[in-house]
Amino acid sequence: MPAVLPCRPRAASLRSRPLMYLGFAISLSANLLSSSAWADDLARRAYTVPAGTLGAALTRFAHLAGVSLSLDPALVTGRQSRGLSGSYSVDEGFMQLLQGSGLQLQPVGNGAFTLVPVAQASDALEIAPTSIVGGHVGGSDAPPYAGGQVARQGSQGLLGSRDFMDTPFSMTTYTSDLVKNQQARTLGDLIASDPSVRATNPAGGRFEQFTIRGFSLFNSDVSYNGLFGILPTYSIDMEMADRVDIIKGPSQLLNGISPRGSVGGGINVVPKRAGDTPITEFTGSFASGSQAGGAVDVGRRFGEGGQFGIRFNGVKQAGDTEWDHQRVERDMAVLSLDFRGERLRLSTDIGHTERDTDAPQERVLIGANAKVPSANDVHHNYAQAWSKARTNDTFGAVNAEYDISDSLMAYGAVGARKSNHDFLRHNVSIINDAGDFTVQPRDFTRDESVRTATAGVRNWFHTGPVSHEVNLAATYFYMDFTNGGARYASAPSNLYNPVATPTPGTPTRLDPKVYTENRFSGVALADTLGFFDDRLLLTLGARWQRVQVDDWSDGVKGDTAYDEEKVSPSAGVLLKVSEQLSLYANYMEGLSQGKIAPSTSVNEDQIFPPFTSRQVEVGAKYDLGKVGFTASVFRIRQPAYETNATTRVFGPNGKRDNRGVELSVFGEPLEGVRLLGGVMYIDSELTDTVGGAFDGNRAPATPEYNVNVGAEWDVPRVNGLTLTARGIHSSSQYLDQNNSKQIDGWERFDLGARYTFKVDATQVTLRASVENVLDDRYWASAGASDDSEPGLTLSTPRTYLLSATLGF
Repeated sequence: MPAVLPCRPRAASLRSRPLMYLGFAISLSANLLSSSAWADDLARRAYTVPAGTLGAALTRFAHLAGVSLSLDPALVTGRQSRGLSGSYSVDEGFMQLLQGSGLQLQPVGNGAFTLVPVAQASDALEIAPTSIVGGHVGGSDAPPYAGGQVARQGSQGLLGSRDFMDTPFSMTTYTSDLVKNQQARTLGDLIASDPSVRATNPAGGRFEQFTIRGFSLFNSDVSYNGLFGILPTYSIDMEMADRVDIIKGPSQLLNGISPRGSVGGGINVVPKRAGDTPITEFTGSFASGSQAGGAVDVGRRFGEGGQFGIRFNGVKQAGDTEWDHQRVERDMAVLSLDFRGERLRLSTDIGHTERDTDAPQERVLIGANAKVPSANDVHHNYAQAWSKARTNDTFGAVNAEYDISDSLMAYGAVGARKSNHDFLRHNVSIINDAGDFTVQPRDFTRDESVRTATAGVRNWFHTGPVSHEVNLAATYFYMDFTNGGARYASAPSNLYNPVATPTPGTPTRLDPKVYTENRFSGVALADTLGFFDDRLLLTLGARWQRVQVDDWSDGVKGDTAYDEEKVSPSAGVLLKVSEQLSLYANYMEGLSQGKIAPSTSVNEDQIFPPFTSRQVEVGAKYDLGKVGFTASVFRIRQPAYETNATTRVFGPNGKRDNRGVELSVFGEPLEGVRLLGGVMYIDSELTDTVGGAFDGNRAPATPEYNVNVGAEWDVPRVNGLTLTARGIHSSSQYLDQNNSKQIDGWERFDLGARYTFKVDATQVTLRASVENVLDDRYWASAGASDDSEPGLTLSTPRTYLLSATLGF
């Protein structure tokens, strides 16, 4: 589901229709007062709300006060307000604005209110959950859509947040509830719910990698609260996430250039924050093999009005997996602190993760003289017992927002990461139909250092009847990394009958020590203009970007360094046909860092110049309150790269033209029945290849169809019991630009159940699920779509997941 942009307050002059109840909710990210302050009505502060329509005045006051206000638009249509200026409590401010309107405030929760006619003050109203949001959206403040699996709003970098119905982009925001209920341990587990996203690396591998709309997305391109390069490079633990935003299509206007230049879309992880309700949870878990672990989640607010917050999440999990001699051990600790002031909001996140994997699986490479092997015949781990992957990441970020005035906000963020990675691995390159391959051990180390920052201002104002939200931001990203290692004597093995080879001893060759520096800088300006009471929204923007890359090999300056810059324009338009239907279109450009030749090519580590990608998209969003639908048609073009099958040289060859259609559904159409799923169709064509050799062929590693269908059912007569089911399908894929080798389409079915109950004051949730119920063996992916890391990804065998969460 698309998520949202922090937006200016919206005028509430929305037209109601006969026999149709319309509603909207005005939500704020920061609850500035504690529950006792609401009850005692003690908090007073200065407010200035200009005269105007009653809906606009109420919106503005809710934005400044940090409360949630829900109402029927028909109640305020045509009404005016004299505004207010002075020192008020929340109740007093609303009373002043509502004076003489025949309406009054009715509390519906902690810091949440609704409006009712005076004569009906005792009646409760059902409110359509459309939201209008001002300020920064973070933590648990993002309201969930019906069913709780996705959020109505999410972070969109430069443009902030806005309800998905007001967003001219395709975006889905998954909630922490979905993370818990799916027992997602890493980002790769979570994205299985999205038909536009697929994993392209084995679940028991060294690292995670994905495709969005058919284009590669690396873990290093996943942002953390809008900052690139902060999160661990190889695997991201989901226990740290409050929300996960997935935007489809080039998004450089929103977030700037990503470290690896992903263009099919972007993923943003939003950290957890302490909410107004204290949380103390412990989760014990068990997964197939003998993986056992525990996680803690503790959050509190302190100080006057709960100004200070602290949230800690910690994880420890270790044990053998379903694969021979494979063991995974992971540790995570993330501490989040935040401050909510009258005008100033601060937060900081400090984290450390470690992940050790013994015998990690590799993609299976297919030689020119070998056919595609049968995945159904692979029953053992073909990785050697001595192979390993050790990753160690320490990261941190500081975010700040300051309301200079009621219509001007300044913000900024800085972040850093230090990582050490150590691998002892080998490729699995099949040379014949019998599945033979050569084990050539390689010791590979990578040390990374990242520093990143962003700063900007956001201004809301009107020019006559036209509203504006102007955003100006600057970004800077720096990363240096050092690669090194050694090669060892080779030995034969087989995909179907792996042969144990000796543990590597004396190196036969030392690899050069490669040092690389990346510097990305940019300035972006965007204006969202609102016409006809903001029923028509037009976003125009551009980002200037500069990409600088330098590298050295054994201290010798490389000849592939570059320093290039470009201005990338973008535009989006959204028309609210009604409160239930929005139509949108966008044009997005993105500059990406050049590709890096993979280890499987003879020109390994060669860096190519930056390139530009372009997307055109049109779509529609339909919100029924309990269930939502989105549809989009898109086209993305970018240069194509390949590793030549004969010469093994990696380089550009033509262009990829991905034309597709996406459909999605989410929500709770019937009480106790929740749906989450969709379908993506892609016609991916190669054009302008060398000599026209591959023109018209389908691009590698791009299925024609992806389908996801997930459902949850609360068993009516067993309070607290929920049954879950999910089906996932991807159609066939080609391995190469020549379309000479192909893997079959596949399906995966998951089943599960959870049971929630109380033992005295302790909330208990038991979860059990089985992934890949039928234990099918298949090739889940033909590799990375950009061919930077070609090869087949083997499916994960049937996996049992158990967990118990205790909430104190």
